[in-house]
Amino acid sequence: MVTKQKNITDIRVDVPEGQSGDWRIEKFTVDPQGESFHNLRDSLKGGGRGIVAGEYTKLMRGNTLVMSDTPAEIADHSYFVRSRAKGHVLINGLGIGWVIEALLQKPEVKTITVIEKSPDVIKLVAKHYEDKCPKDKKLWILQGDALDYKAPRGKKYDAVWHDIWDHICADNLEDMHKLHRKYGRRSVWQGSWCRYRCEQANKRGSW
Repeated sequence: MVTKQKNITDIRVDVPEGQSGDWRIEKFTVDPQGESFHNLRDSLKGGGRGIVAGEYTKLMRGNTLVMSDTPAEIADHSYFVRSRAKGHVLINGLGIGWVIEALLQKPEVKTITVIEKSPDVIKLVAKHYEDKCPKDKKLWILQGDALDYKAPRGKKYDAVWHDIWDHICADNLEDMHKLHRKYGRRSVWQGSWCRYRCEQANKRGSW
């Protein structure tokens, strides 16, 4: 049985370290000196991606950091998890599974469907969450491209969350718009990871 947490900001993933193809799961530590250095650099860039000293997990593809369970990334998902996730939920993008970890602890979430493009990420992460899924929920982690995946005929989701991008970038907006059109009639609510920040970057002509 999954232990309920009082605050989602306290949730950390416990996926074990491993590697499959170019993808790997790693644990890492941020010490107080690393916290200060990172936050100083972040403030010079405009802030919003701060960190605190602690133990974390990250997903790497080669030398690219794709996802972690640091406070800034948790904050990116917090509105969806706290306020919108209920009933039947679809997630595009598996990552290290932090969103799944949080949703498994919400009684109002009945089913979770995850679409992940990389079979290597599925190999590293999927079974971990399938094994801990409580009996009163159903979890499906499916291999496929979010842009091509076709939901079952007549299926409508209470919430859809799109998170298939490595970086916050204005270039993500084209795929976001495609996904939001795709699920416009198939969802009560949908959102995309850091869409607002991508739109702001597009207006500034940066990132």
